[in-house]
Amino acid sequence: MRILHLGKYYPPAPGGIESHVQTLARYQAKLGCDVRVLCVSHVDGAGKDITHARFRPTRSVVESDGSVRVERVGRLFGVSRLEVCPSLLGKIRRDTAAADIVHLHTPNPLMLGAWWAAGARDKPVVVTHHSDVIKQRFLRYAVAPFESAVYRSARIILTTSPKYLEDSGQLRPFSEKTQALPLAIDLEPYLHPTREILARAQELRQGLSGGPLWLMVGRLTYYKGYHVALNSLADVPGRLVIVGTGPLESELREQAKRKGVLDRIEWKTNLGQQELIALYHAATALWFPSVAKSEGFGLVQVEAMAAGCPVINTDIPGSGVSWVSQDEVSGLTVPVGDSYRFAEAARNLFENKALRERLSQGAIERAKSEFDSRTMAYRSLEYYHKALS
Repeated sequence: MRILHLGKYYPPAPGGIESHVQTLARYQAKLGCDVRVLCVSHVDGAGKDITHARFRPTRSVVESDGSVRVERVGRLFGVSRLEVCPSLLGKIRRDTAAADIVHLHTPNPLMLGAWWAAGARDKPVVVTHHSDVIKQRFLRYAVAPFESAVYRSARIILTTSPKYLEDSGQLRPFSEKTQALPLAIDLEPYLHPTREILARAQELRQGLSGGPLWLMVGRLTYYKGYHVALNSLADVPGRLVIVGTGPLESELREQAKRKGVLDRIEWKTNLGQQELIALYHAATALWFPSVAKSEGFGLVQVEAMAAGCPVINTDIPGSGVSWVSQDEVSGLTVPVGDSYRFAEAARNLFENKALRERLSQGAIERAKSEFDSRTMAYRSLEYYHKALS
């Protein structure tokens, strides 16, 4: 089967959707498919990530990620998360003509509009709806006509969890053709880390003098709930490691200073996979206090769970976050935006060793049963065959 994925970016560009597209593409290729990815180039000529720089151009490049062909389309500039890529329409027409099926990943205003404008609608389309557009109201209304047209033409719409479909206004009109395909990862590096990774995890724990290590992984943006985490940190012992970059960094550092916790936070960027896995194995828990439905899944929860690291997350209405890591199964779930309850859950995990060990084992088992990448790839091909028939 010849598959074309239309994504916004592709790793090493950070992000949950980007990681999902890569994992799905790689494992579909391992199952014998001819897989191509078309996305926007996120680095300039010097190799610097300019994702959030409005007027910086990038150049087109074609690469191979194992057996996956990745074409990163150059842009002239980007405004309000919408890139201007003059050559994109022609590339979509070319690659759609060579594909058996097109898989579009949203929210993705550029690809939604470009695919529709390209007029290459003679091939079956499957859409993965990763999340509703919540905060960017103007963008949401501007893109709505294209989204509605593409979703009407799609053979199948996939959502990342059964729970997300229940309360998605954008998906409700298409509920009859919407199915769940949970995101997944290659579990092996997390389930069976190398000796070097385990030694590094032990080293990280030893530097804490018996206190807890809390971990947050993700872009420093509004819906991740970092402000809740910093308020909670003032009421719990230990250190917080934050892995990520984003527009709120200076604001969060200032908040941490006001709360008197700045000296208990380590800010890290661009970590390699081995160091990140070591952090998961060293951490008492992953903190995931997201506050908005823009957080539809939370793939880093799966990474933590596979490493046996319990998750403290929030019960966002209509989001799949609390379905991924479930309360009293693989972690603890608290109300959205409640820093007191979040801190209480953290203290409970640190002080109750039996609880943490039970949730650690539950996290591993849930990751293995629901979020294995090979299972996800098989399920995706079943949906593709259904769409083709």
